[in-house]
Amino acid sequence: MLSDFGSMELMLIVLVTLLVIGPERLPEVLRTLGLWFGRLSRSFTAIKVEVEQEIGMDDVRRQLHNESVMAEMQKIENEVKHSIQPPTPNPTDQASQTDKTENAAASEAHPHSESTAATKES
Repeated sequence: MLSDFGSMELMLIVLVTLLVIGPERLPEVLRTLGLWFGRLSRSFTAIKVEVEQEIGMDDVRRQLHNESVMAEMQKIENEVKHSIQPPTPNPTDQASQTDKTENAAASEAHPHSESTAATKES
């Protein structure tokens, strides 16, 4: 709210307030305004807490925290499993690796049959 006002506008408001209220009553008015703003702030806080209790925000926060902890534990468990036992290669990957090895050996043994090895790969 105050970010919309410039320094000149704020000085003008203070000057008009001082002239209207007077220097004798200014401390009392400021104290009263402070009390009202404090009460208003406490009221909004109380309403916020009541609404959060009604919709069960504590349970939602607790559930979200538990889910994040469980996800972190699962991640650590997976890291430990992979560090103890490396993942086994996929059988289809092994078969393709064997075919590549056989093709390479065949092309080295018969340098003239490169086109035959290329046909085998396809």
